[in-house]
Parts: sequence; C-alpha cells; structure tokens
Amino acid sequence: MTSPATRRQGSTTQPVPQRLLAAATRLFADRGYDRTSVQEIVEAAGVTKGALYHYFGSKDDLLHEIYGRVLRLQQERLDAFAEADAPVEQRLRDAAADVVVTTIENLDDASIFFRSMHQLSEEKQKQVRAERRRYHERFRALIEEGQKAGVFSTATPADLVVDYHFGSVHHLSTWYRPGGRLTPQQVADHLADLLLRALRP
Repeated sequence: MTSPATRRQGSTTQPVPQRLLAAATRLFADRGYDRTSVQEIVEAAGVTKGALYHYFGSKDDLLHEIYGRVLRLQQERLDAFAEADAPVEQRLRDAAADVVVTTIENLDDASIFFRSMHQLSEEKQKQVRAERRRYHERFRALIEEGQKAGVFSTATPADLVVDYHFGSVHHLSTWYRPGGRLTPQQVADHLADLLLRALRP
C-alpha cells in the first residue's frame, strides 16, 4: 500500500516523465533503489509499465536521470556564473554558493545518487563521471583564473581546493535537514566564505 505522499506523486497534472521521476525519487529515497520495483514506481506514478518503458528503458535509466537533471541544472548555472561580467572572486563565490543551494533543493536526488551510483551500469557510471568531471573542471578554471591574476593564493593546488569544497557539498545529504537552524542560503554563504578564505593570498 502506498502512502498519501507517494500517491500524490502520481498527479495527472504533470507530464508522464515527470510523474515517473517524482515517484521514483520518492520511492528510492524512502526504500532504496534496490528495494523498489518497477511495478511500485508505475503504481505510484499512476501509469502503466508500457509508459515507463516508452520514456525510460529501465529502472537504471530512471536513476541516471534523477541525478542527470540536477547536474544539468548546476552545469547551466555554473556556465552562467563563469561567463558573467564580474570580478573572479564574485563569480567563484556565486558559483560556490549556488551549488550548495541547488544541492539542498534537490536533496533526495543527491542522496539517492550517492547511495546508489554503484548500481548503475558501467556505461552510465562512465557518463556520470564524465559529466561531473566537466563541472569540476569549469569550477577549477575559475580558481585557476584567480590564481593567475594574483587574486587567489597559489599555495594550495586548484584541484585540492575543488575537492575541499565539493567534499562538503557531497556530504550535505548526510546532515542537512529542512527546517533546521540554518536556511539553504545561510549554509551556502558559510561554505562559500570558507572557500574564499582558504584562497586568500
């Protein structure tokens, strides 16, 4: 028997792919990827298995898309920050804060993915690693730009600075709870400020 929260995921006001993704996200977060069946997903979404296989080839594809949609959003926003007409310190701070906020806003997606990435096919794992590498390389390029301009310290290699920040981002799903003492923006501001302080010459 599905919960009221799960049944609401099947609202017919959403397009079918979004209904499937919403249902899968809720079920994967509640029960785990490996303990959720395709039948449970389609029942929660209020669609048939044929509809699921029309849009997604497998449960594996759903898992890949849950993370992929967040990463695409974050990549688009990072590209916009990186190309903005602003000092590099501001562009990096904005990008560093934004990835925190967008991760918190999609906390179920991030949590599911980091818990279940190893269950993706090898090919999809390679795709995800390539997508994440592209994001991290664009972020690192901002740090390197500031280092070359003498705005940021070169004492720590840019790669390690990137790892430092994203280590915090990737652990958000283990401790952040909505309604807690800090808002998403406050968490983002604190972590972005820590990053900038670590880069001061």
